[in-house]
Amino acid sequence: MAKRKKKKLFKIRYLIVLGFIIYISSVFINQQSMLKKLNEEKNEKRKIVEQLNDQILEMEKEMQLIESPEHIEEYIERVAREELKMVKPGETIYIDKNKSNNKFIDNIGE
Repeated sequence: MAKRKKKKLFKIRYLIVLGFIIYISSVFINQQSMLKKLNEEKNEKRKIVEQLNDQILEMEKEMQLIESPEHIEEYIERVAREELKMVKPGETIYIDKNKSNNKFIDNIGE
């Protein structure tokens, strides 16, 4: 009878330890997947920050062009050509219709 009690007690302890190990394993797996997800989000945010920093640098350069009197005409001409698709009087623009990524005709009519 004492052997049965010891065997029963051993089985109960074994089940408790096994349950604890399973619980710890599931918590560990959940934390690993959460950590992976957070690292991916962190990398995405870093890329966004890098892109924004690049935009800031580009805008600062543009501001310097606008603020300096000797470069203001260059800036105005660049904006007129690139964004407004304007040309100088007497200037002829040749457009290759076969080109798929033609900057000049892409944004016309918008």
